[in-house]
Amino acid sequence: MDYGNENDLYSDNEVLDYYSDDAEINTDATVAADDDDCNYDSLISEDDPMDSDFDPRQSHHQGLKDQNYTVLKESDIRERQKNVITEVASVLSVSNATATIILRHFNWSVSKVHEAWFNNEDEVRKIVGLLNKPVIQFPYGDYKEITCGICFDLFRRDEIVSAACGHPYCRKCFGSYISTSINDGPGCLVLRCPEPACGAVTDGDMVDMLVLDEEKKKYWEYVCRSYVEENKNIKWCPGPGCEYAIEFEGGGGDDFSWDVRCVCDYRFCWKCVEDDHRPVDCKSVAKWMAKGNAESENMSWILASTKPCPKCGVPIEKNQGCMHMTCKPPCRYGFCWICLGDWNNHVQCNGYDEGNSAKVKDIDKVKKYARKYYHYYGRWAENNLSRLKAIEDLRRVKTEQIEKLSAKLGKTHIELWFIVVAWQQIVECRRVLKWTYVYGYYLCKVKDEDAKKLLFEFLQGEAEAGLERLHGYAENKVSQFLNADGLSQNFKEFELKLKSLTQVTRKYFEKLVRALENGLSEVETPKTWDIQDYWICDQCTYANTWSEITCKICHQDL
Repeated sequence: MDYGNENDLYSDNEVLDYYSDDAEINTDATVAADDDDCNYDSLISEDDPMDSDFDPRQSHHQGLKDQNYTVLKESDIRERQKNVITEVASVLSVSNATATIILRHFNWSVSKVHEAWFNNEDEVRKIVGLLNKPVIQFPYGDYKEITCGICFDLFRRDEIVSAACGHPYCRKCFGSYISTSINDGPGCLVLRCPEPACGAVTDGDMVDMLVLDEEKKKYWEYVCRSYVEENKNIKWCPGPGCEYAIEFEGGGGDDFSWDVRCVCDYRFCWKCVEDDHRPVDCKSVAKWMAKGNAESENMSWILASTKPCPKCGVPIEKNQGCMHMTCKPPCRYGFCWICLGDWNNHVQCNGYDEGNSAKVKDIDKVKKYARKYYHYYGRWAENNLSRLKAIEDLRRVKTEQIEKLSAKLGKTHIELWFIVVAWQQIVECRRVLKWTYVYGYYLCKVKDEDAKKLLFEFLQGEAEAGLERLHGYAENKVSQFLNADGLSQNFKEFELKLKSLTQVTRKYFEKLVRALENGLSEVETPKTWDIQDYWICDQCTYANTWSEITCKICHQDL
């Protein structure tokens, strides 16, 4: 990756210029950013809790305890599930297996179980298949032979088993019936009596009694997973190979965030289980992902292989030799494939005509939409690839480069941890920048938002330039120290610069996210401005008071 002339790129006087004309590099070991290091502080009226001094040696995992969610490992899940089952079994005076069946039906909500049970116990029993008395009464005595309802052979009474309904089956047949259901998947958790017309439930006690250890293990694994998958407050982490679950404890509000981070380091939105996508809302993400699945693979082919109907704009592929094209119903417009002229009035089109410029505009009718989408999608995808590459680089920094630098420079891992923090910030900023292109795509579709669009693109451009600066500095400088002969005299300078860049980039992106989530609410449309009270910046369209001779946003002079 080419970052230009290194001396120009990393000069002392320009380290923070992307963010502030007034920013300076703090010479202390712990870097504290100036309150004015971001160009659009005026967009964020509330106090910033992140403006306090930042310790780059602090692991980001330490912040998990302050979040509105809890990361659960498998043992935690099983312990919680066991406690809930025991509680319900004690209150309802039923077995643990019966309590498990009832809890599953009510999505493991203890309050719902109590409410429904004490309101109408018979109705709950009927719904979940818990019968008060058997439908069939067995004859007494082991000497009586009973016919199995599956294989129809005769068996002694002690060789026959049944659910609460009393329908008789031999152990082998009933066990095979349960084993087959377990191997078919989680549907075994709602398994009923083999009798087609019977709704009696087959519970965990019968599973433990009739199947092999392998099937037992599968069954109870399904029960454990159901505690997460049927509980509205818990979801599995979608990270590759991760077996942790996240219990969410939030509850809405304007400043409410659905973002969670598992201990496996995977970040995602708990609400829609997509990748962490601030500042874009879940609805826009769903629309964007659906659009990408439907269009991204076909975009290049559409642009290269089709032309739009001059009348209705539908893309048309030429699949025969004749130049006479007819659009599909209900349009049915006939035109020339070469010049797109009306076929009924068509004359020779081999000569060049300046008037064809109007027809060129018709050609661009469909391509305009495609190009707009491709513009935003391409940058979204490129930043996603850069983020994935940065994640790999972060892993290499943790596992290889820190070790080598520690041995070469004689510094501890804690003293070098600021490099890891910088790469963590790069990964996070790549994620934010990726989703700002989705934000921009849908912002451009809203009418009368030209002022916000201009300001958004200005802020996005500043963020992108600053991130490239941090990314390039971390990438190139660490490699230089690793490849240098002997001890470097400039490491202290590198440490201060990287800490400063990391800090100011973090603060800028945090404020950018909040500003976008607020819909750039500080920007008013021109028709609401009072010309006597404000002057409008030509560069970013921000409304400044006449007491300001320089724009508060982009620093453009009046």
